[in-house]
Amino acid sequence: MSGKTSTQTVMSVSDSNGPADLKTAETNSADTKPVDVRSPSDAVTNAPGALASRPTLAKSRAARELELKRGEFDLAVRLGRIRTVPDEGAGGHRVTRAEIDRVKSEEGFPEVLRERVKAVGTSEGAALMNITAARFTRFARLGLVVPVKYYLNRYRAVVWLYLAEELRQFADNKEHAPLMNGRVPERLRDQLDAGLDLRARNWRGRHLGFALRQTEDPWARVAAVASLLDPIQVAEIVSDPYERAYMDRYRPDQDTHGAPDSPSARITARIMTAVDPDEISWLRADLANGLEEARDHRPAPRPTTEPGAPPVDHDRPAPLGVRRPPIEHRMPTEHRRPAALRQATKLRHPADVRQLTEVRRPTELQHPVSLRHPVPLRRPAEQPQPAEQRQPAEAQQAVDKPERPRGLLGRLRRRHP
Repeated sequence: MSGKTSTQTVMSVSDSNGPADLKTAETNSADTKPVDVRSPSDAVTNAPGALASRPTLAKSRAARELELKRGEFDLAVRLGRIRTVPDEGAGGHRVTRAEIDRVKSEEGFPEVLRERVKAVGTSEGAALMNITAARFTRFARLGLVVPVKYYLNRYRAVVWLYLAEELRQFADNKEHAPLMNGRVPERLRDQLDAGLDLRARNWRGRHLGFALRQTEDPWARVAAVASLLDPIQVAEIVSDPYERAYMDRYRPDQDTHGAPDSPSARITARIMTAVDPDEISWLRADLANGLEEARDHRPAPRPTTEPGAPPVDHDRPAPLGVRRPPIEHRMPTEHRRPAALRQATKLRHPADVRQLTEVRRPTELQHPVSLRHPVPLRRPAEQPQPAEQRQPAEAQQAVDKPERPRGLLGRLRRRHP
């Protein structure tokens, strides 16, 4: 969708984190920031240090104790229903025993928790809202309902899933009655006819909000923003290769579908990458601002150099007439090789190497061309001989018998007839 296309923002997030409210104000899509939908329980955030004193559990063990499937548990963590703490040993996150006890003590456990993290598809969502599947799809393309996750079916078609709790709240809102029962406004129909589809973009905004709530580290937050941009866009902003490598270490885990470079993986990459010009502009601005904050907080590590030596940019070519010291002299003193070893392993002049490696053949070992490639001789056609010149059968057989082969092959044939 181009930046000049006029859209109508019909959704806003309330303080209660319920479904979007219908608005009639028309805005420009180029001035609209990517949707960042907050979860229904943004007040419940991760607490890295508050609960770290109690024993912690792995995510799989915590999901079993909370009677949730692994997908439901991961969604509950993203929505903020379950708090996690960083795993200092193996990375990732774990759940404390105190958090398990807190969730179990809530009223209606585990049915209420399951209902809050229940995700439904298009058909089931349309049934919850008491509308047709076609109208529900139009709502999703217009951004009235925001998907919470997706998967690829066996035909590699993208299946979007939505929170059942948000769909019920959207249907119960009286302001949405004209959309639920009447015709879709003409301006919205024109946008649909033009190919508007905000499902992937709204999912990226929601996914970015999930990733940012999981960490407070500036480099991890910058990596979450960079994960939604094309690598070329990231390289234009983060020109330092050491900073890009350090940022990639904090890149959030992404949903993988299929082997790398497979059709399913390419579809996932298209969903994860921003394509709209206005969305790219917002992400680039956020990346540039976050990168400055990350540099002030902790610079990216670089290769060690000698104390007091000025830093050398190895990627930038040296100025004309300036000769850089060899790599051996840029390394710290304790990592250098001894001078004797460097002299012993120093490469010689190419002419010397050629003289050492050249092998000459003795003249006496060179065979004439006729012996290297023997040419079979053709016998002339047999002429009828006179009776007095005809030889006996034994003599004729001796004449016709070819000469015994010589050399190694002949000896082998004679030894093993």
